[in-house]
Amino acid sequence: MDTIQLPLLTEAAAEALAGWTQMDLFMNRRDTLKLAIGAPLILAAERMLGGTAHALTRGTRGFDTDTVTALEDVTTFFARSDAARGGGLYRAAIVAQLGEVARRIQAGVPVGLRDRVFAATADLAALAGWVSHDCGRYGTAQRYWSYGIHAAGEAGQRDRGVEIVTRMSHQMIYLGRPGDALGLLDVATAKAKLPVVRALVASQTGRVHAALGDERQAQQNLGAADELLADGLDDVPEWVGYFDVAEHAGARAVSARDLAGHVRPHQPASTHFEEALRLRAPGFERVRVMDRIGLAAALFDEGEPERGAEAAQQALDDAARIDSTLVASRLNTLLDAARPYHTPAVNDIRAQAKDLATARPTTVAA
Repeated sequence: MDTIQLPLLTEAAAEALAGWTQMDLFMNRRDTLKLAIGAPLILAAERMLGGTAHALTRGTRGFDTDTVTALEDVTTFFARSDAARGGGLYRAAIVAQLGEVARRIQAGVPVGLRDRVFAATADLAALAGWVSHDCGRYGTAQRYWSYGIHAAGEAGQRDRGVEIVTRMSHQMIYLGRPGDALGLLDVATAKAKLPVVRALVASQTGRVHAALGDERQAQQNLGAADELLADGLDDVPEWVGYFDVAEHAGARAVSARDLAGHVRPHQPASTHFEEALRLRAPGFERVRVMDRIGLAAALFDEGEPERGAEAAQQALDDAARIDSTLVASRLNTLLDAARPYHTPAVNDIRAQAKDLATARPTTVAA
């Protein structure tokens, strides 16, 4: 299956989703779904955000109020667990739950529960995509995200679909395709309406421009996010509640780190990582670990190996409890930054980081 396009028919789209989950769970853990890149990816995102699905049946057997409440509760549990510990332990359960939801949608959704069913399904599909990405299953992640965008449209939550497109752009950054990330973010910019989603898109866009070494565009977009956050973000939906001043500070930190390879940033990256750590709310342990690793790497880059080794030790102690290839990838950044130093403390950090990176490989073997 080489496409992330979905039929604009409610039951047919759910049938496609059910097929993806079956393939995911029963094909010897191979990522058999091809990653979409370049123009096909951008055009698919634009189509998904602009499409409206059409129901084929009016059956009501799939859901009742208690079932929808249970779906919302279990999705919240999985989301919190992923943020705290990484999604590796929970991925199969999340995918299986999503497959069950797809089968129930085919059986019918009562009109009075339609928005709740598809809103909860969008949340679950977005999470299934994220944990799949975090386990190195990139093509599979795209398929779940595409269904999440579809479900958000069914629920009348277009901005929810935009938020999922930013996840797809994050994946493109991670895979070293900043041009594709910008293409997705251009689509997101055109569709975003809520201030918090506009701030998220601007923050992410600034980060991509920083990766490309474009300081002017990076600062312009990061500054736009600053302004939106300063104005206050009233009534932030739960599905984007993770984006706040701490998350934006993290984006600024990574941007400063990337710009340091091209120009001298206005502030050293370590300052931004320290701010992000200070602002992080409890429960977001994976991203906190990534901030700590980023801080240590930044301190090494800034010529402070003693402080870098101290920050790295705390990061490694915390990272051992997180099941995440994103964390493993950040460890490789730490190893690169520590390369010029050969003190006993740094050598010990290097050995620990190598061991942990080996135990948490950044891709799933085919």
